[in-house]
Amino acid sequence: SYARRCKRRVNASSSVHVAPNYYTIFILYYQVLNFGMIVSSALMIWKGLMVVTGSESPIVVVLSGSMEPAFHRGDLLFLTNRVEDPIRVGEIVVFRIEGREIPIVHRVLKIHEKDNGDIKFLTKGDNNAVDDRGLYKQGQHWLEKKDVVGRARGFVPYIGIVTILMNDYPKFKYAVLCLLGLFVLVHRE
Repeated sequence: SYARRCKRRVNASSSVHVAPNYYTIFILYYQVLNFGMIVSSALMIWKGLMVVTGSESPIVVVLSGSMEPAFHRGDLLFLTNRVEDPIRVGEIVVFRIEGREIPIVHRVLKIHEKDNGDIKFLTKGDNNAVDDRGLYKQGQHWLEKKDVVGRARGFVPYIGIVTILMNDYPKFKYAVLCLLGLFVLVHRE
């Protein structure tokens, strides 16, 4: 790497005297810069996926068993949310309910279309006995298109289980973050 070549040149040259701290500071600066580039690259990829898919959250993890057997807890879903695509009965949507942080993954059960073209719809988890009206905010009987985060277009089974483990066991999350931070600081290339 560039840092190793610089160290060799400094050590090989007897006429140049550099304080021993310089190399350590250079390596630390290089690692911090490298970490910043990794974080900014991840953010750019995420924002790019948001633009391409039209969804505020293009990738989500299934957190419950309410959609079994279609999706299991820990499955990673890929979403799109194009405005021009109509919502259909049987389609799996991810939606937000006012007052709840975590979006819900359920299937569209019924559609109610008004004369002016507005569409409202009702959802239900495949593994649930009743529809989702009990989950909606009080007085709300239908969802609207504005509530939709995205529609499931593909999935990878069980990849998101790490996310669930980190949420369920905070000590595991801190251990993983510490190991990743340590790896970034110790890794020299």
